[in-house]
Amino acid sequence: MKLALEQARTAADRGEVPVGAVIIGPDGRVVAAAGNRTRELRDPTAHAEILALRAACQSAGSERLPDHDLYVTLEPCAMCAAALAAARIRRVYYGASDPKSGGVAHGARVFSHPQAHHRPEVYDGIAADEAIALLKQFFAAQRD
Repeated sequence: MKLALEQARTAADRGEVPVGAVIIGPDGRVVAAAGNRTRELRDPTAHAEILALRAACQSAGSERLPDHDLYVTLEPCAMCAAALAAARIRRVYYGASDPKSGGVAHGARVFSHPQAHHRPEVYDGIAADEAIALLKQFFAAQRD
């Protein structure tokens, strides 16, 4: 999660919402790391999780990542959760909950839906205080 938080800080430095994601491969090594780039790329799908998934799939040479784990600083939205299910990611570890836009424990609850293709193990609250602080600082600065 430490590396995901670094990616989130870097995203904030670029003016992006500070969300960072890291995917760990079957050997325990980082295979992908990304921060949000929606503004930079002018792409509403350029969330940290999606960018990390794309890179990890390229690295694995497959659209499926059944032995990979995702660490992300914010609860994935419904779009990202659906992509994680499609990729068959093994585990999702996230920091801050997102009652407004989350898609795992809130909102669509994608992994709990009867039509979910895959249900990864989910662990929440990992370094949540630090992830929440980054988000609060970012949005407070936007209001100033």
